[in-house]
Amino acid sequence: MNGNLMLDQIEQIGVGLAFIIFPLVFVFAFAAHPRLLRPRLLGPEELVRRAHGNKLVHFGHVLVTLNTSLLIVVALYFMRLLGNSAGAWAGFVGGVIAILGAIFLAVDKGALCLTMSAFDTLPEKTFEQIMPGVMTLFTRKGWLKLLWGIVFLPIGFTIQAIALLKTHTLSPWQSILFLIGALLMATPDGVEIINLSASIMMAVSLVPYGLQIITSAL
Repeated sequence: MNGNLMLDQIEQIGVGLAFIIFPLVFVFAFAAHPRLLRPRLLGPEELVRRAHGNKLVHFGHVLVTLNTSLLIVVALYFMRLLGNSAGAWAGFVGGVIAILGAIFLAVDKGALCLTMSAFDTLPEKTFEQIMPGVMTLFTRKGWLKLLWGIVFLPIGFTIQAIALLKTHTLSPWQSILFLIGALLMATPDGVEIINLSASIMMAVSLVPYGLQIITSAL
C-alpha cells in the first residue's frame, strides 16, 4: 500500500469515527443533566444553580467543547458528499452555516460552562458574593450576545439533512432521523430530555453510517 492510499484510508476511518463519536457524546452530555424527567424552561439563575458544583455536567460540557471539531468534520463531509448532486448548493450553504454554529457552540461552552467549573473552586460564600457577575454571563450581556449564534448549528444541519433526503444520498430513514434530530437540537435549556431524544435519533442515524465508512476503508 503506497503512502497516498494509506493516508486516504486513515482519513476515511477518521471521518467514520467522527460520525460515530459526535452523536454519542451528545447523548452522554444531555443524559448527564439533572431532572431530565421533570422538564421546564429555566431562567439564568436556575441555570447557574444547576451547574454549580455538578462535576458530571462540567465533564459533559468539556466533551461537547471538544466535540465541536467533529461537527465540523461531519459538515464538511456532507458538503463533499452532496457536491456532485442537485443538492450541491444546499450542502455548501448548510455546511457553512453548521460550521459557524459549531464554532459558536465551542465559544458558548467555554464562556458559560467551563468558566463555571472555575467558579466552583471558590468558597461558597465568595461564590454567592460574585453571583451578580456570574449572572451577566448567563443573561448574555455585552458581546456574549454573539453566543446566540449556536442556532446556526441546527439550521445548517437541517439544510443539509433536507438535501440528503431529497437527493437520496443517504437512506431515507437515516436522513429523516438526522433531520428530526437537527430540528430538536435547538431546544432551550431545562428540557434536555428533548435534546437527549434528538441525540439518540442522530446516533441511530449516523453511527451505522460511520461504521459503513470505516468498513469501506478497510
